[in-house]
Amino acid sequence: MPETLPVRCPACRRAHRYTAPSYPCVCGAPVSPALDAEGVPVPAGRRAWREEWVAVRCGLCERDGEWPLPELGCPCGTVLRIPVAAPGAPGPAAPPARAPRSPVPIRTPRDAVTAAVLYLRRLGHGDIRRADRCPPSGIGLAGRGVIAQVDPVVRPATLRDVECLWLTAMTESARCLYFSLAGYAEDARARADALGVPLFLLDVTGAARPVNGPAAALDADAA
Repeated sequence: MPETLPVRCPACRRAHRYTAPSYPCVCGAPVSPALDAEGVPVPAGRRAWREEWVAVRCGLCERDGEWPLPELGCPCGTVLRIPVAAPGAPGPAAPPARAPRSPVPIRTPRDAVTAAVLYLRRLGHGDIRRADRCPPSGIGLAGRGVIAQVDPVVRPATLRDVECLWLTAMTESARCLYFSLAGYAEDARARADALGVPLFLLDVTGAARPVNGPAAALDADAA
């Protein structure tokens, strides 16, 4: 079971109980970061992508994966970083389980990225990281043989967005996927169908829903 710790906000002194989130390993077992009971939660400061992740080892298959650092939002407005054990330390052991289709509620752009990473891991890509090339909009993810774009903005993805992703994938000889919170422009969907680019819509529950034929075929393979 995930760990639970008492947490007190240093800004307003409210008491909370924080439960570490569970994420699905590529083997299907849920894993969660090992919390540091002796550590002190601190307010989250300036964001840096490489500092947003923690290494967690699956207790079942012993694979190492990278997952978002635990955070807790206090009603006073302070976002607290929850201390974790040494990187790579195994989280609580858990029995095998199929990866959920709706992994994490989406409230922030970071949640959208997490949902996309979880979906890619359902497809068997366990080495997802921040892409070296920044897309024209959104956030780029990459793994062995795959690249993805996550668009956490409130405008539909454009024709140019889809074409740029496809061209990047062609250059790197990789499969590509597009995840959007606001959907896709009509010409973008038509172009994606012609190029074979899978388009997914991220809903508020964190589920990645296919919105074109290539995405539906990919989703059926992952079911």
